[in-house]
Order: sequence, then structure tokens, then C-alpha cells
Amino acid sequence: MAGQSGQNTRKGENLLQTPEQEDGASRHRQFSPVHTRKLGFTRRQRDRRDLKEDENPEAKARRHKEMELKPMYKELLYTIAHKMGKPASAEVFTNSQLHQYLKEAFTMTDEEHIALMEKVQNTEPPVYCLMVTVKEAKEILGKDVSGFSDPYCLLMVLEEEEEKKSSSAKAKPSKYVVKGTVSHEKIYQTDIKKQTLNPIWNQTFILEFVHLANTTFHLEMWDKDEEVSLTQKLEEIKTNLNSLRRMIKEAKKEKGTDDFLGNIVLRLQDLHCTEDNWYKLEPRTETYPNRGQCHLFLQFIHKARDGTLSAGRSAYTNYCGILQQFVQAYISKQQSSAPWKGALCGEAQTLLELYATQNDLSPFLQDLAKWVAYSKLYQSLEVDSSVLFHQLTSIEYHWHQQELPYQQKQELGDSLHGFLQYGLCLVSKYRDIFPPTPSATPKLHTLLRILVQICKTQAFQKQNPANFELHEGVHDAIETGTEEWFTIKKGLHQPMTKDLTEIGSALSRLIAEVREDIRHNKDVWNRVFFSAVQVDVFTVVYQKFDSLLAKEVKATLSIMEDQMDQNLSKSLFPVYLSLQAIHKDKAFLQKRGLLQLTDFHEGFRDALPYWLNQAFSTTQDRVVRAVQVDQLQPLQVGAVPIKHSSSAVDLVACIQPICHLWEQLSWPDPEEAFMLMVKLTEDVCKIVVNYCHLLKERVRVLSENSDHSIAINMLCVVVNDLEHLRSVLTRLPAQLNWEVLRVRTESVIGQSQFENTLHSQLQQAKSILCKEIRSALDTLGRQLNTDIETHVRSMSTRRRIPSKSTEDAAAPLMRYLEQELKYMNENLVQENFNSLLTPLWQNSVKILYQVSNQHLQQEGLMVFCQRLLYTLQCLEQCFHADGNGLPEKALHSDEYKKLKAHLTHHSLTSHQLIEKFFKRKISEQRDYQGEKYGAVTLLTSYRRSDQRLHIEVLNAVSLLPMDSNGLSDPFVRLCLEPNHVFPEIEPRCTQYKSCDLNPLFDEAFDFLVSLDQCRTPGACLVITVLDHDTLRPDDFEGEAFLALEVVPGVSEQEGEKVDSQMDSAPEKIRLPLTHPKPNEDSILKLLESRRGEREAQAFVKKRRQREKQSQEAVQQ
Repeated sequence: MAGQSGQNTRKGENLLQTPEQEDGASRHRQFSPVHTRKLGFTRRQRDRRDLKEDENPEAKARRHKEMELKPMYKELLYTIAHKMGKPASAEVFTNSQLHQYLKEAFTMTDEEHIALMEKVQNTEPPVYCLMVTVKEAKEILGKDVSGFSDPYCLLMVLEEEEEKKSSSAKAKPSKYVVKGTVSHEKIYQTDIKKQTLNPIWNQTFILEFVHLANTTFHLEMWDKDEEVSLTQKLEEIKTNLNSLRRMIKEAKKEKGTDDFLGNIVLRLQDLHCTEDNWYKLEPRTETYPNRGQCHLFLQFIHKARDGTLSAGRSAYTNYCGILQQFVQAYISKQQSSAPWKGALCGEAQTLLELYATQNDLSPFLQDLAKWVAYSKLYQSLEVDSSVLFHQLTSIEYHWHQQELPYQQKQELGDSLHGFLQYGLCLVSKYRDIFPPTPSATPKLHTLLRILVQICKTQAFQKQNPANFELHEGVHDAIETGTEEWFTIKKGLHQPMTKDLTEIGSALSRLIAEVREDIRHNKDVWNRVFFSAVQVDVFTVVYQKFDSLLAKEVKATLSIMEDQMDQNLSKSLFPVYLSLQAIHKDKAFLQKRGLLQLTDFHEGFRDALPYWLNQAFSTTQDRVVRAVQVDQLQPLQVGAVPIKHSSSAVDLVACIQPICHLWEQLSWPDPEEAFMLMVKLTEDVCKIVVNYCHLLKERVRVLSENSDHSIAINMLCVVVNDLEHLRSVLTRLPAQLNWEVLRVRTESVIGQSQFENTLHSQLQQAKSILCKEIRSALDTLGRQLNTDIETHVRSMSTRRRIPSKSTEDAAAPLMRYLEQELKYMNENLVQENFNSLLTPLWQNSVKILYQVSNQHLQQEGLMVFCQRLLYTLQCLEQCFHADGNGLPEKALHSDEYKKLKAHLTHHSLTSHQLIEKFFKRKISEQRDYQGEKYGAVTLLTSYRRSDQRLHIEVLNAVSLLPMDSNGLSDPFVRLCLEPNHVFPEIEPRCTQYKSCDLNPLFDEAFDFLVSLDQCRTPGACLVITVLDHDTLRPDDFEGEAFLALEVVPGVSEQEGEKVDSQMDSAPEKIRLPLTHPKPNEDSILKLLESRRGEREAQAFVKKRRQREKQSQEAVQQ
């Protein structure tokens, strides 16, 4: 085992060097590290052999095997033959297993393997070395008086014979363990660290050995002891009395003798290829068992490996080739198509670890080799992104810790720039390589993240003197790729002929693909690019397509100028729609600017009339066909009936494309859009009006040979169709977004012009529909009105009213109406049914009124009017239908109120009429103002205790002079009315007062009447003031009417508490006298017509007599 002097010790690893550095360091320095470059150019030209382009692939493969694979194969066989230490993997492989794996990975035959094995066995063995890095120690013993130590370490490798020799030389206990027993050439010493218990060395030593077995590694830590003057020691005692015991111990110790701090002994055959651990410092005795720990890095390496194995190739280059070969072998064996995630089999990992450690390849160089290999594999195989991310992270970490040799630094720069160039090339073709699918877009996102990570690394920034910006690079790649993609698509969609229609169709197909690509960029790829590199790919692509499409569309439309026809316009319509959709996507642009497609619609003005005419004619033809096959039957009956026919549904479906055309066009120019809306509305109205005419003709054709019921049913369906169409027209402004158009055009089209033009068109069409609906409903209602009149008149066809009841008399009419209205309700939609009910109700009221007025003098008028009133009530219930028919507001018209009042009045009995007469008189008395004919004052009360009405006539004032002397002889006559309520109560009179216009009577009268009689409707006290004449009938001074219900004692309600022991206090009341107006009372006229009722005739005679005496008659 040859020794090495201290000059071979490597202090720190700030400059990493490959194992061949010692021979080629000067050669590496001749390359300038400041060569500037731009992305896409390599820093240096690699050595390339001149290969014939037409070389046979088999010869090329043999050449590769001989020149590349076999040298690496021999290196690995050499590594296996001289392996040292255990691999890091838990699984241990024998040499034969490793050989078998190598043959498979390098595709070597048995003969080739044996031949190469023989060559390796004939090579010179390497020098086995243990590279030891003493990093640091912690918590060691303090041996000095100050409590600290001056530690240093001794390192050596002892084989079994030397260890036995050193142990036998120590017959007596000695302070030294190995120190002093081994030659100084085999011992390596670290630096001395002053006054510390946690020393840091970071010194590396290479210890050679011959055999791995029975060989141990020793490390001894010592405290350096130096001679100190007595004065200094006394000074230390003064400052630190606690160190007195240490001083006593120092006095006993020989001068210049170092103190033992601990040792570490490791068997080499127990070590792994690489060890990086903290080891406990073992004591020599049990005095101080806890002596701290020491951090060591151990690695088995080779020195003087045989250079004939791979002549001219560095260990780093071999490692790169071996790694790539192992990865390709691993991937080729995998059955699944999943990306490779960096895994290798155990044999490959073991061989890579052995080769790297034996050739002293640093972790930085290993990670660099992996990055180079994996980034190349990424360009040909499916490699998981995490593999590249991991290597980039490792390189970034090592870059801050260590420095690469110039050659490897250049290789790293070339690799990073090369991968970046390759990545941007993929980005430019992202449409084809990363389609918008859930499985492909994550791969694009991963690629972009890798590019971002590359640009963030210090290695790339140091090797990037051109200051490359990834954001700009991706932007340029997207633009370039978009233009190339557009050119390719344009070539694919070239028209086959020079026909203008074919040219338009080709342009349509091209723009459709562009539209789809823009949609994918907006919905899928934009999220990927923006989240990874903050590039708005949608904006970039949209702006590029904007310029490309504008140029292409302008060129194509210029060819078609002045040659527009129906077929050509049809081929251009998809072009317009696609451009419209693309133009709407500008709302999603992050950066707004002037776009070249802004006024794209101007090129399609010539085609616009053709599009409108096509839509109108197509819709019109479909409507005609729909009516021709319509059988005018309801579409569906049952629980959810559909009462209109098939043509109405077809018409709505036919009109919908016209509305859809408006949405599709979305014409940008406001004024032109208004004119376009006028045209579309006009077309819709024409179609609707034409449908009405077609439907009427269809009814005529189908009803020619049909019976009445079928014709009525078809007429109901037609009415429903027209109503359905009217509802469609009502919704037309909302469907066409008139309000939005009004807002758009308010600056160029006035509000009045907008309303007068569009709404007048729509209103005209709706009025035509309403007219047709009314005409059909009148036809349906005409027969009903005739039958209703017949039933009403049948109630009084005989001179004398039959004796049957009112209900029986009205029953035939109600049964007829119930049957007919039920049929109409089942066959008409609700709107039409209500429209039919309204005129039918109005006509029924009119018939009842006419019939009632034609029988004013007929006997039995009261009974007849009672029947008519009952009929009116039944009709009202029938037409109202508990809220499902006409509303009460529609039912209670002025004609209805007039008829009801008329029938109610004529349906009353004579007694009811008389009561009504007195109620009216009481009301007139209450409303009468002034005392034209004088007034009378009474004191009234009612005693409930004996049911006695007490009346005191106090006086009268301002009476009219009735005698020739200008005076009167007045008296007061009291009479309780109506007479049928008070049949047994006789009138009472006061004494007359001669020649007095303001007489004072002061007379009292009592009437025995019940409380119920007093509360009868119309019950009153009639006060008549007369002028007494002896030879002639008494003259009439005036009359007044006092309602008994207001008399104290009667006016208390039933709920009020009235003390039966106490009568109500009399109340004084002054009543103005009145005179009746002759021939103005309708009640008297009605009573007068009932000549067969004596009581009624007597009452009328009495009142007529009073009218004759009235001064109102004289004044008239």
C-alpha cells in the first residue's frame, strides 16, 4: 500500500474537477468561458466523425456497438471485478447477476461477453483507496485548563497483520492507541483547531489499501498540548478557580504530551460504497464514556484504473453513456405506455453507484449526467416531468455549493439551451403535439413549467449572455406556429375549381377551422399558458388570426364583386357567421386595440338581400305545406289538451328561423340594423296574414261535405290557431330584442320613428288576426244568441202565465247553455272561450231587457219579471263559473245594472212596492231643504213597556193661507203607513185652529203598535196638515213623513241594553211640509198597472188625489 503525503490533501471542494483533470487541466483552460451566443446556436462544435450518409443501418449499428457500447461494457466489467463496499440499495446482487443484466442491457452475446471478460481480466488492477472527509465534531471533551481543547485527528488504515503487531508491541498500558506504533507515512493528520469543543475541518484524505477483508480504518482525536509559562498558568488560576483540579492534573502530566479525546474504528468490509454519518468517539477507558461525535464522509475509489478499457473517454462521458443505455433498456422492457418516472432496476442502480464512486464522480457531475441523458430521452421517449424537475432542482442546489469544470459547464449550458430550443419548437406546434384533450394539456403545462424552471436556474442565467426572455420566446413561438398552422390549413382547403361558389365554400371551411382553433385557445390552452408562463395565448392567437383572416377575406370578396347571386350568397352565409362569432370573441381580449376585422360586415352587403329573401321564401313554402296537410283537429285531448292544430305549431317553428336569422346576423351598423329589423318584421307579418287566408280556405274545403257539428269543431280549432298565432306575434318584440335595438339606434333613429315603424307593422297584423278571430267567434255565437232568445221568449208565450215554478220555467235555457258552453270550453282555448263569453253575455242581457220591455201591459208581468230576474241570476252564475269564466267586472256592465234594477223593480209585490214607496218618501223627507210649505213640530217616543207609540203635536208654522181672508183653519191628521202593516190603526186628528197660520196644537196621541211593526221597512207616520172647510173638502196644506225607526224607544238596536222599567225620553222633531210632484213616481205607475189588485188601486187613487191637491201641480 503506497502512502500519500499531506500535499494530496484537498481542503474544500469549491472547484470540482473530473478524475482526468490532473492531465488535462491546462488543456481545459485554453477555452474562453465568455463566448457569447444566441438561442439556437451551440457554444462549441462537438467532435464528429465523418460518416457516409448512405451508410448501411446494420453497419452503423455494428460500428456503434464497437465504438460506444463495448468500451462502456468493459468499464462496467472492470467495475464489477474490483468493486468495493456495499451498494445503497437493500437488495444485494452477485457478480453473475450483474453480468447477466449487462448482457441484456447492452445486447451482448455470450461470445462477446466471454471475449470482453478475458480482456478485462488481463488488465492491471486499480489502486484501492478509501477517500475520507473529516467534516466536523461536536461535544468533545475539554482537556485544557480553560475548559476547551485544541483537537486534531489522526487517520490511518491498518490491515490485520499490522494491527496484531501494534497490539503486541503494547505489553504495558500506554497512553497511545495507534499513534507511535505505526509509521508516520501511513498516518494522516488534520489541522489543529484551537480552543473549541465543536471543531470544523472539512478536510479530505485518500488512504490506500490492498485488501478489503480484515482491514480497518482508524481515526484518533487528540488534544494538542503545548508548553505554557508559569506566569500564564498562574494568571489562568486567578481568572478561573474552577480549573484548579485541571491544573493539578496537568502538573502530574509529562510536558508536551497530547491528551486522548477518543477514537473511531471501522471495518472496511462493513462499509457501503459511500458513507456520510456521525460516528461516536469511543473511550480508551470507562472514565469518560461520552466523548462526543465526529462527522465523516467515506467513499471507496480507484486510483490508476487501466486506461486501455475506454481509451480517450472520460469517466464522466462513460457515466452519461451507461446511464442512457440503462434507461433505454428499462423503458424497452416496459409493457405500459405510461411516461417513464425515473425508475431503474436494482442492478442498474448498483452498477451506476459502483462506477460513480470508484471513479470519484461528484454528485454534481452525476446529476448533470442525468439531466443531459434525461433531457435527450424526453425528445424521443415519454419521460415524466418530475424526473426533469428533480434534476433541475439538484443542479441548482449544487450550483450554489460547488463549481463545475469548464467543459462540463459548457455542456450544461448547451444542454439547457438545446432543451429550451426544443421546447419552444414544441410550443410552436402545440396544436398538433398537445391537442385540447384532458390527457394532452397537462403535458403542455408540464413542458412550459420545465422551460420556466430552466430560465430560473443560475446555470442558465450565467450561460445566457443574450439575456433571453422566456415570455417573449413563447410569444414569438406561438405567433410563428399560428401563421404556419394557418398556411397549412389554407393549403388543405384550396378550392378544387375556380367556381365562385366553390371558392366561398373553401373559405367557409378554412374560417370554421380557425374559429374552432380560437375556441380551443380561449377555453383550454389559454389557462395552460397563462398559469405556466403568464402568456395570454388567446390574445396572441386572436390578433394573429385577425390580420390573416382580414387579408384572406378581403382578397376572396374582391373576386366576387358585382357577381352576387343566390347560390353565391348561400355559400357566403357560413363565412359571415364564422366571422361574426370570431368578432364577438374580441370581448375576451386582455389588450384591446384596433382590429382589422372590425368592419368585416361591409363586404357582405350585397349578399344580405339574398339571405333575407331566402329566409322568407323558405318559410312561406313551409307554411303552405303545413296548412295543406292540416286536418284542423286538436293536436292532443285528455288531461293536458292541446286545442290548436298542427299547422299552428308548424307556423311557429317556421317563423323561428327568421328570428334566429336576426340573432345570427347581429348587424353591427345601427341604422342598417334598424332597416333590417323593419324588413324581418314585415316578412313575419306577411306570413301571418297569408296563413289566415290559407286557413280560411282550408276550412271551406274541409267543411263542404261535413255535418254541422264537425264544421263547428273545425271552426273552434281555427279560432284557437289564430289565437295561438296572436300570442306569437305578441312575443315577437321580445324574441327579436326590440328594446336592445332601440337603445342601439336611439342616436340615429328617433323614438317616434321607431315606434311608428315597427309597432305599427305589428299592430296592423294583430288587428287582422283579431278581426278574423271576432268574425269566427261571431259565427259561433250567432246560433247561441238565437237559441237563447227563443228560450227566453218561451217563458211567456201564452196570455196567462202557466202555474209552473220560476225554476222550472228557466230550466230549459240553463240546460241548453250548460251543454253548449261546456262544448265550447272543451274545444276553445281559454282566451277564445272568454272572447266568446263576453259578446254572448252582452247579447243575453240585451235579449232579457228587450223581452221584459215588450210585456209592460201584459197580465202576470210580476211573475214574468221574477222569472227573468231568476234567469239573469242563473246566467250570471253560469258565465262567472266560480271565477273560471268572465270576471265580475265584465259581467256587471251598465246594461246589466239597468236590467237588474228594472227586473227587480217589476218583480216586487204590491206590498213591497208600497213599502218601497214610503222608504223613498222618508228618504226625500230627510233630504228636503227649506220650509216652503211650512213645518210641523212633534214630540215623539215609544214605550216598549206597553208597546205604545206616543205622539205630541206641538205646533205648525208658516202655513199657506188657504181661505179667502188670507188665513187658514189648520188641523193635523196622523196616520201610520203602510196600511197593510197597520191595518187596525185608525188615523187621528187634532182640533182645528181658526184663522191661524202658526197654530199651537199641543195635543197628544197614543198608538198601540208592536216594536216589530215599527221596524218594518217603510213603516212611518204620515203627518198631513189640512185646512178645515165646512161645506167643501178640506184643503191640503202639506205633508211630512217620519220614519218610525228613528223614534226614541224604537231606534235602539236589539243588542243594546234597554231598561224595561224606564221609557225612552221623548224627542222633539221639526219636519218641513212637502207637496208631491204629480206623475213622476214609477212605483205608482207600476201599481196603477196592476188593475186586478184592489188594495194597490186604492193606494194609487189616494196618492193621485193628493197629487191633484199639490201646489207643485199648480206651479207646473
